[in-house]
Amino acid sequence: MPLTVEIVTAERILRTEQGVDVLVAPGSEGQLAILPHHAALMTTLDSGELLFRRGQDESTFAVTGGFMEVLHDRVTILADKAEAAEEIDIARAEAARARAEERLRRYRDQADRDIDAARAAAALQRSLIRLRVATRRRRGPGAPGAAGRP
Repeated sequence: MPLTVEIVTAERILRTEQGVDVLVAPGSEGQLAILPHHAALMTTLDSGELLFRRGQDESTFAVTGGFMEVLHDRVTILADKAEAAEEIDIARAEAARARAEERLRRYRDQADRDIDAARAAAALQRSLIRLRVATRRRRGPGAPGAAGRP
């Protein structure tokens, strides 16, 4: 029996999919692969790429933390934030990456000590995840480099 996957944020139910063969999620301790008949599980999620496959079709999402519950071939993702690959505005993500890199550069050069380095680093990580997910979507799951970084 394939998985049913539901991705939920505070704002909306982002996606509900039935017939999922495998789900790969960014667990706080590393990547987790969930297959049908997986043991019951509840875990925290880290920021990263979430993907699931149904036959040859693959769906990818950028998530920034949250929780995942696996119970009776049903997986519920309660994400702090989540975005489907096709929703990601690449130009906006590139601009966010550039802003975060500039903030971190200014912090490292001691040009601006009022910058919150941890916030800038987190913003950089989020923008890189969004870019990786969006780029993977445009290349397709079988394209060279699709599984790696853009």
